Amino acid sequence: MEMVLENKKALTAYALKIIVIVAMFADHASTWIVARGTALDIAVHIFGRLAAPIMCYLIVEGYFHTSNVRKYTIRLLAFAAISHFPYVMYFDIPWWQATSVMWGLAMGLIALIATQNPKLALWQKITVVVICCLLSWTANWNYISVLWIVLFGMFRGQFEKQMISFALVGIFLYAIPGVRDLGWEFVYRFGVLLAIPVFALYNGQRGRDSAFIKWGFYAFYPLHLVALHLFVHGVLGRVTHG
Repeated sequence: MEMVLENKKALTAYALKIIVIVAMFADHASTWIVARGTALDIAVHIFGRLAAPIMCYLIVEGYFHTSNVRKYTIRLLAFAAISHFPYVMYFDIPWWQATSVMWGLAMGLIALIATQNPKLALWQKITVVVICCLLSWTANWNYISVLWIVLFGMFRGQFEKQMISFALVGIFLYAIPGVRDLGWEFVYRFGVLLAIPVFALYNGQRGRDSAFIKWGFYAFYPLHLVALHLFVHGVLGRVTHG
């Protein structure tokens, strides 16, 4: 019976990365292509809610599997910097007002490192987490990504506790405030809960792995934003004004 259950967990880390890429691309592309507030817009954004939770989960898995935490952190910070201008350009945001989810992921990783350090006292760990939450405030997914990463790491190996804490943060700090403050069309934020069955299918294995896949996953974020920016302001711009 145990083997049957284990075999049902068919998703590797590589498969999770593919889900992230597809969900992220669809979500971002729909911003300028699909009419806002329509059924299609909400449906695409519901699917797009899979990207951030899975990315947070993968950050934790990467932390526990990496042979060099320092290089892992530097790599994430570097891609946060690289992704900043593609993000603000595509979403037409002043460069000083916001930044991408990559920065929030980097802050989440730093908070995770602190909480997993046995040499730090509890108050020190809490202080680092609070600072990382504040520093990620202007990032896409802001402190939500920091909390998810810390909680996924704290309860690693305890799936039910991981999912309960993930759901509580997602519902009460992300979905409900979104609907309350921004309007009913933001009901798609509850789509983050669709990540739970995806996590349940994760088998803990890396799957396909290579330097190209590792670096390609990071590079995809800024590259897809640049490509979409050129498409929206190039091809669609000519069609609109043609």
